[in-house]
Amino acid sequence: MKITDLLKVEGIKVGATAADQMDAIDQLVALQDASGNINDPAAYKEGILAREAEFSTAVGDGIAIPHAKVAAVKQPGLAAMTVPGGVDWNSPDGEPADLMFMIAAPEGEANTHLEMLAKLSALLMHSDFANALRRAHTAQEFLQIIDEAEAARDLEQAQKAVAQAQARADERVWPQILAITACPTGIAHTYMAAENLEKRAAEMGIVLKAETQGSAGAKNVLTAEEIEHCEGIIIAADKNVDRSRFAGKQVYSTNVSAGINDPERLITIILNHEAPVQEGTVVAASAQAETESLGSQIYKHLMNGVSHMLPFVIGGGILTALAFLVDMGAAGTGAYGSSTFLAAFFKKIGEEAFGMMLPILAGYIAMSIADRPGLAPGVVGGLMAKSGINFAFLATAPDFDSSVCVSGGFIAALAAGFLAGYITNFIKKLCDNLPDSLEGIKPILLYPVLGILATGAVMYVLNPIFGAINTAMNAFLGGMQGANIVLLGAIVGGMMSIDFGGPFNKASYVFSTGLLADAALGGPGQVVMAACMAGGMVPPIVVALSTTFFKNKWSKADRDAGLVNYIMGLSFISEGAIPFAAADPGHIIPTCVIGSAIAGGLSAMFGCYSPAPHGGAWVLPVIGNPLMWLVAIAAGSVAGALILSFWKKPVEE
Repeated sequence: MKITDLLKVEGIKVGATAADQMDAIDQLVALQDASGNINDPAAYKEGILAREAEFSTAVGDGIAIPHAKVAAVKQPGLAAMTVPGGVDWNSPDGEPADLMFMIAAPEGEANTHLEMLAKLSALLMHSDFANALRRAHTAQEFLQIIDEAEAARDLEQAQKAVAQAQARADERVWPQILAITACPTGIAHTYMAAENLEKRAAEMGIVLKAETQGSAGAKNVLTAEEIEHCEGIIIAADKNVDRSRFAGKQVYSTNVSAGINDPERLITIILNHEAPVQEGTVVAASAQAETESLGSQIYKHLMNGVSHMLPFVIGGGILTALAFLVDMGAAGTGAYGSSTFLAAFFKKIGEEAFGMMLPILAGYIAMSIADRPGLAPGVVGGLMAKSGINFAFLATAPDFDSSVCVSGGFIAALAAGFLAGYITNFIKKLCDNLPDSLEGIKPILLYPVLGILATGAVMYVLNPIFGAINTAMNAFLGGMQGANIVLLGAIVGGMMSIDFGGPFNKASYVFSTGLLADAALGGPGQVVMAACMAGGMVPPIVVALSTTFFKNKWSKADRDAGLVNYIMGLSFISEGAIPFAAADPGHIIPTCVIGSAIAGGLSAMFGCYSPAPHGGAWVLPVIGNPLMWLVAIAAGSVAGALILSFWKKPVEE
């Protein structure tokens, strides 16, 4: 297969004009449609915009490679366009994009077409090739330039492989620097970063080998011998990369864009031995991406714990809610939720799963900080946070009076996770000076024993403090009535729309789910959870209503894409609004925040509550006061849609 097998004459437009980025995207989507590559242009465009919302697909030097791997793609294909005037694409170098390739990749496939896309991405890193495409006068000339460049690269790569094999055989020449490149979708940036790193290294007289972890799997995989002989490893990736094979080597972590735009600096860091060395089987705690502040590091560790905790919260919470649903006959009694065999069956499983929430949260926060050695101390710290065990409890031996134990709840588990992670890192540093003969027992004996012991000892001391804080917070929530609980509902609801799945959204959701740990049925914790879920459901519904009833304010593609947001909103998937917010943040975000705050506040005012932490409208049977909960969501959605629709200007199609 060749690159031009994926690019048809119908999919190329040379010398085009575009008013802005959205206009260029619309034209490229139309080219994909004309080429027969997609079966749903609106859904495909939504995938393109969702990818742009993560970060710009412009790579500098006037090049943009928008791409999507979605179900709307019928067959793999390319669309290309040159825009002599250029358009702003949020490029890292600030330059407008005038050469664009749009990639359509079928969802769930990883075939040879990805290798062709990787080759194209690499070719575009050469300015002479890109400039030749810009000068093309016809689609046929455009295709011919690609064919000739691809043939020349294939010959060059074959000759390079032969030369490297001969050099290895004769002189055992090993790469001085190794690299791994990866991006979330693994289609374009992964390969462009690898190409630029290898290209710049060659210009500097350095042998560099890059492993690409793309959609088609890992290619050009680094061998154990190459790792042994190299000076260090560059990881240019926007997703997690396993580093356990790099023990004792320099490892420098950064984002994939740095691999594309600043390869010489990354190479120089390794050559100057400025990168941290990976200790044993884990990376030193200082080996963070150079762009990360302390706050972003803490957020990253917290989100690692939260992402692993949520399946336990959601699964356990919904099963517990089902127990109440099937036990409606006992409502109002002390046995409500477990008075029948089926109710008790659901409730016991749900409670066991939900009970793992705090240990899992703490364990995976610690693991994010200290890698695998932090997991056991973190889990134990989370268990102690949950139980509230303290020195006063030990003093009641041998009978042990558990009434003196007060759980520190969610806050204590957070503290336990961070403490366990940093304590474990400190223990690893202390063990650095031990004889090499003890290296093998560090991860299986020293780290877990000392880490668990130290974390447990600290939690004995801190648990009474966190227990008092947790008790005070629960008492405060329990005493919230009227305007206070309405205000809290409006705040958590509004926060769900500030960034649609970002830090503010997650902070609101984590706070609300944390209250469920000790929430009584219908209590303030469950009221806040219902308000949070109502607020998170509003943004996609706001967009859907506006695109449905105010058609003159939206393009046809937007109107078609907006229909999907009804389902996403009802399913509590706030991210459905992201493509629209990316295209028009000034109008979408403020109106959605207002609508979500209205929904959250009304939900709390009506006394709606949710024992389930997720599910949206699909868990309506377990929502307390469900009719008024729907009224709250509808009110917030309609208000947001009206504000948005009257605020936006009509579009000209």
